[in-house]
Amino acid sequence: MKPYNNKAWWLVLPVFVLVAFSAIIPMMTVVNYSVQDIFDPSTRYFVGTEWYREILSDPRLHDSLVRQFIYSFCVLAIEIPLGIIVALSMPRRGLGVPVSLILLALPLLVPWNVVGTIWQIIGREDIGLYGSLLNGLGVDYNYASSPRDAWITVLIMDVWHWTSLVALLCYSGLRSIPDVYYQAARIDRASSWAVFRYIQLPKLKNVLLIAVMLRFMDSFMIYTEPFVLTGGGPGTATTFLSQTLTQMALGQFDLGRAAAFSLIYFLIILLVTWVFYTAMTHNDDKG
Repeated sequence: MKPYNNKAWWLVLPVFVLVAFSAIIPMMTVVNYSVQDIFDPSTRYFVGTEWYREILSDPRLHDSLVRQFIYSFCVLAIEIPLGIIVALSMPRRGLGVPVSLILLALPLLVPWNVVGTIWQIIGREDIGLYGSLLNGLGVDYNYASSPRDAWITVLIMDVWHWTSLVALLCYSGLRSIPDVYYQAARIDRASSWAVFRYIQLPKLKNVLLIAVMLRFMDSFMIYTEPFVLTGGGPGTATTFLSQTLTQMALGQFDLGRAAAFSLIYFLIILLVTWVFYTAMTHNDDKG
């Protein structure tokens, strides 16, 4: 039997150390905080699961959770189909390929806080392109005072910022499909819909799985853009889970409750992502 050289494990030791310091140790710290009532660095009392019971019965969590799910569902319902359409419309050869790739990548290069500032200006009803255009058409638009307008603006801002990611992922999936499939479709005189339904869409399933999970996790953790644009308002119309958590941890300095909140937040993201992954891979296996 050929002997194994276990010394190779020393090569991955730095990775384990890095993961321990960047993920495991902070996670254990949060778990420790979540079972304590912290008054100052030297004064803390063990409270067990009290913070978890209070958080799970907190109306703020319930309201923010509903808003978060609605927002993430709207993001996926718009960005996934739109990204597929954009990818299908992109050129396959010639100068148009690098030009379209560069144009699609531009929104992804803009920092999150800058995106919020850009749309804060665009959405203004006096000087903003979007706001003044709508008001000029007779639409009563004001994202600072109308919850409906604030929601629509935050959603459009996210679509502008992140649809490019879905489109680029789908485009890479389309480019990986061998030409022999398209040649066979032309021989059979298949329609464009048939090519998409039976060739392109099945080949895009793995790419779409990645796109759905990335966009769900990112939209479910959104904070910077709506905070810069609306500050969570009007009222609490655009106050999502991340902003509720930040207000609890930094605004009220309630570290025990915030730690319990963050762990529940993490478990919700983990559970829903697992449901997405299981559902999409199960359908793929059946197909």
